[in-house]
Amino acid sequence: MSNQSLGGNVSINLSEHILLKALNYTGAGVLITDPVLPDNPIVFANKSFAAMTGYSMEEVMGRNCRFLQGSETDQNEIDKLRVAIKDKESVFIEVLNYKKDGTPFWNSLSVDPLYIEEENKYYFVGVQRDVTARKRAEENYKKALLEIEQLSCPIVPLIGDIAALPLVGTMNEHRFEVVYEGASQHVSDHHIEKLIIDVSGLTYPSSDDLEGIFRLESLMNVMGTELLVTGITAEMAMLANSLNIDFPSSLKTAPTIKRMLEDIYY
Repeated sequence: MSNQSLGGNVSINLSEHILLKALNYTGAGVLITDPVLPDNPIVFANKSFAAMTGYSMEEVMGRNCRFLQGSETDQNEIDKLRVAIKDKESVFIEVLNYKKDGTPFWNSLSVDPLYIEEENKYYFVGVQRDVTARKRAEENYKKALLEIEQLSCPIVPLIGDIAALPLVGTMNEHRFEVVYEGASQHVSDHHIEKLIIDVSGLTYPSSDDLEGIFRLESLMNVMGTELLVTGITAEMAMLANSLNIDFPSSLKTAPTIKRMLEDIYY
């Protein structure tokens, strides 16, 4: 029997049967390992662990938890777990594990040392949850952000060593940084001699846009690529004039990409 005080004069007695039933009722997988025994084997596993991994409780008893690891398991996370167990400290990791049938799943695992005075020894209690759905959502979000960033720098091959980069919507510092990086990489990889940047799609042209264009022109110049600008609106020209900003004399402009190509080839 387990006697647990609830404060004051109130206490309850919990039988081992009730405690075991409670552990099996929880939706989290629960493991207890004994680090005193060789290879720190599992000495208890609840039903949720079996359901989560596909292994029966009989199959896991007496084994080290490493049977859940596989080819894509991050060994850095496993090392954190080993160090915590060695130092008898609590640890939390998220690691890719594998079910009995080989299906990978993301395991959110917390492990805590449990000292039992009656036995004068430590056990380790592991609580794990399958967070695969959340991890997939996070990965999809990261991919979406990457696609958005790529769309922020949609370089279009035109002909030969000429490419175009349309700027659309509202630019900001982050988008310009993406443009600088993406344009530099593309120009280097594809040996672009002339890069046409079309600004007709900018929603609200600002002084920051002008500064960004001039900075890109300087960057391309260093790389040996000529930057050409198309689509400068009357609004942008008036803005530059009001700020006493002069376009570099070396910067060629045209109203449209079509006109710029005509100027290049004819």
